[in-house]
Amino acid sequence: MKIYSNILQVFLSSLLILTVAAGCSEDEMDRINANTSTPPVSMVDARFQLSDAILSMAFTTYAGSYAWHVASYTEQIFGDGGAQMMYAELRDPIITAAPTTFNNEWNNTYRNLLNIQILIDKCKDGINRGQKDIMGIGQVLKVLGFQALTELHGDIPFNEALNEEIRTPRLEKQEDIYISLLNEIETAIENLLEAVDEKMSYAGKQDILYGGDTKKWLAFAYAVKSRLLLDGTARFPQNYLTALEAAEKAFEYGFEGAELKIFNGVEADNSWAAFFRSRHYSGACATVAQLMEERSDPRLSIYADDTFDSGVLFASAGDATLSATIDNVGAPLWMSNEEASIHFISKSSLRFIMAECKSRLGMDAYSDFISGIRESIADYFSAAGRNIDSTDMENYISQFDICSLSEIMIQKYLAQTRDCQIETYNDIRRCHANGETFITLKNPNNIDNGKNRWPYSLPYGNSDVVSNPNITSVFGTGNDAGYYIFERPLWLFSN
Repeated sequence: MKIYSNILQVFLSSLLILTVAAGCSEDEMDRINANTSTPPVSMVDARFQLSDAILSMAFTTYAGSYAWHVASYTEQIFGDGGAQMMYAELRDPIITAAPTTFNNEWNNTYRNLLNIQILIDKCKDGINRGQKDIMGIGQVLKVLGFQALTELHGDIPFNEALNEEIRTPRLEKQEDIYISLLNEIETAIENLLEAVDEKMSYAGKQDILYGGDTKKWLAFAYAVKSRLLLDGTARFPQNYLTALEAAEKAFEYGFEGAELKIFNGVEADNSWAAFFRSRHYSGACATVAQLMEERSDPRLSIYADDTFDSGVLFASAGDATLSATIDNVGAPLWMSNEEASIHFISKSSLRFIMAECKSRLGMDAYSDFISGIRESIADYFSAAGRNIDSTDMENYISQFDICSLSEIMIQKYLAQTRDCQIETYNDIRRCHANGETFITLKNPNNIDNGKNRWPYSLPYGNSDVVSNPNITSVFGTGNDAGYYIFERPLWLFSN
């Protein structure tokens, strides 16, 4: 009897559990089953997403494989090593147009943008509601990410791209994306202005760029707006004035450059230096070196260092023999400095934007031109861990008693050789759309058997080429798949 009694008790207890469970609401069951040790993303403070968002935007999007390859196309860096960068230098069309070439950067930039959109949404109606500083920072980063993607790839997934329920987002036209980004940066500025007025600083130390200084983000937002407007001037010449006004606002709020300085050469390395240390695929190019030689430029000793004691300080763009060698062609000293900073926008670059706009508008550009040169020289030497002799700087600057538009663009090219090569790629393409050539590209491989092999844009990432029919249809199939990048200038950089 006792055995049966025990069985009965177990049965009744089980029945009671089932009855109670059946009476629980679905919400109550979700609460009971919740994993409190791993809260959902929606419950994580948005500021904890900022550090990764900033670092990924710098390390992956603006100073990763996009920049390494583009630097060869702009002839600011010589690609060597007999492999990956050699193929870029030789303009191998199969590699240049391959969807695998930029697949990691394509995927990781979109992943980062999803993270950024989530933190923005939390500030709109989530746990960070009303934190306008974090929202504004997120919006600036969002513009930076999509700006890079559309200016490098053209028409891209945009409005549907960050919706995880849509597996094959549609492509949207670059002109529509451009207008949306201008609207987004305006909203970012409005939020940051409000945050500055209310002395908000919710980001704190998680802001690895400015340490939670909202006013610096506001200045950066104006700089982003200025550069975005400038990039659109082939289509909208009236943008020169508004780009100038935005740049002036950036400096009014204290813009000192958007420069990530978290690298120490131990736990964290500058991406260019990490790439160089592991492969030695980046050398000094004669296109830059000869411009410096012609001007007795003190930056030449930083740019073309005899790194391997070979006596080969730099190589002519497209030199097939030197491109196939490794540990031979000299390289910029910052390639050996793991502590060098990474720029989103350098102070010198924004000065040259102002100088260009003023020159085109018939205004006096000399002060901004000289400031841009000074700041670039200081940046070169700082990135190399060297001190600049002030006499050498002043002697160099003294030769420029006037500034032409041509010299402004040449000095901007030299300044951006340090680590703003993506913007140089934009400059070359937009000026080409206006029928202007300020930088003569000398790589003989740019034309092969009468066919252009200098890419007007970059190919889409392989993950979407093989899985998203909206992209597959544009990318193409067969032997000519991806070759549209040699044939069709982007809307933004054409007229």
